[in-house]
Amino acid sequence: MARTSRDDTTRLDSPKGLRSNFVPRFESRDRFGRFTEWVARNMGTPSFLIGLTVFCIVWIFYNFTAPEAWRFDSSKYGFTVLTLILSLQASYAAPLILLAQNRQDDRDRVQIEQDRQRAERNLNDTEYLAREVVSLRLAIKDMASKDFIRAELRGLLEELERDRSDKEKEAVE
Repeated sequence: MARTSRDDTTRLDSPKGLRSNFVPRFESRDRFGRFTEWVARNMGTPSFLIGLTVFCIVWIFYNFTAPEAWRFDSSKYGFTVLTLILSLQASYAAPLILLAQNRQDDRDRVQIEQDRQRAERNLNDTEYLAREVVSLRLAIKDMASKDFIRAELRGLLEELERDRSDKEKEAVE
């Protein structure tokens, strides 16, 4: 039985024929993810909004003031090309922002799980320490306190003084 050779791009976890050769394969999904985050991060900045506003103003100004032969987008039709460019930019921006949000959600999920595990360990450590403190308190209750030892020593001292005074009395008699 002859084995058919399989190239390295065939994956066992996808159905046969599903992979198209025309779809570009990214070397690293993380690289594309970082790119989407960069786009999302930069599209929300004041410099991007100012740049986009300046671009639109220059576009409109040029197409109003340039000679008729040099204009490439007419105000007569409502700046159709500018509208198409802005629509194209928006149609790519929305999915890229959603991809960046999905990556952030994944990171947040991992962070939440790590925080949960850390909190569980802290709780276990705290419970252990509380049990240890309770056992130490119980052990200390069984131990003699300073006041008890002082009272016992006073009692022994008084007893010794009585014995000495009794011996002195016997020696005098």
